[in-house]
Amino acid sequence: MNELRLSAHGEAEMVALGERLGRLLPAGVIFLEGDLGAGKTTLTRGLLHAFGHSGAVKSPTYTLVEPYQLGDAQVFHFDLYRLGDPEELEYMGIRDYFDAQSLCIVEWPMRGEGFLPQPDWRVKVTPLLLAGQAPGRTLAVSAHTERGRQALQLLQNTGS
Repeated sequence: MNELRLSAHGEAEMVALGERLGRLLPAGVIFLEGDLGAGKTTLTRGLLHAFGHSGAVKSPTYTLVEPYQLGDAQVFHFDLYRLGDPEELEYMGIRDYFDAQSLCIVEWPMRGEGFLPQPDWRVKVTPLLLAGQAPGRTLAVSAHTERGRQALQLLQNTGS
């Protein structure tokens, strides 16, 4: 099993789902894909909650990366939406962020193609509109490394 589909209705469910994901993959690389306003930053807020962060989470659209030191955990939240050229990542020392102990969450990873490592998880967020229900999101979580596959198996075993 290399992909699992999940859904969340409303912001609170999206944050709770992110928290659940963060507990299962405490280090590694997560690519977040989806249109503007799809809920990538909301999901990131949940991921950060898994590490004890309770403050605001803003998308680092202009700074490219927002670091979080949360106890022993180091989390880096990247937003590459405004990246002009993937080579800019090399100038900012992108490779230094991706170590075995850190969690790196990357929004708009396709803009950094060729300069980013293989993700453990790729999460595609898609709007979900069902009659009579609050607007929601479908998340397709796919694993691309052994660590990602093991965490995805845990996610499936804890109930999707």
